[in-house]
Amino acid sequence: MLMTRPAFDDIYMELAVNLAKRSHCIKRHVGAVLTKDTRIISIGYNGPPSGTHNCDEEWPDTGCPRDSKGGCSLAIHAEQNAILYAVKNKTSVEGATLYVTLSPCLACSRIIFSMGIRRVIYFNSYAEFKGLASDEGVDFLNKFGVECVRYNGKLDNVTHMI
Repeated sequence: MLMTRPAFDDIYMELAVNLAKRSHCIKRHVGAVLTKDTRIISIGYNGPPSGTHNCDEEWPDTGCPRDSKGGCSLAIHAEQNAILYAVKNKTSVEGATLYVTLSPCLACSRIIFSMGIRRVIYFNSYAEFKGLASDEGVDFLNKFGVECVRYNGKLDNVTHMI
């Protein structure tokens, strides 16, 4: 009997979904996996910088204080955390593929493009989540030559989506 082996896209997206469960954000949980040549080079999930406050513990009812534009004052996005960890450890992300559970925002997309990441696969649409006309981060990446597509595989080993 032949064993069916999962595709790398399925493996990495399942890992991103499971990493999202590590998030301390009370608004939404997002996970990211950076790969190159079928190898994981970095992982990340959204939350405050290491050594600061865990929002769900410090402010369990409201989350972290808002910044002047109404966003989280402490949050680092999952894709930013994955990129920062790789760079901190002197790992090149140029030519990498990023798997992320929520489509990248415009600010993250500019970083993704600038760092030379060539492919982004996202699970959920931020625009759909927020009721917006389109995902401007996805539009930006596709416009400037970064392949950015919604995941259409099958997740077999995820027990609970957040």
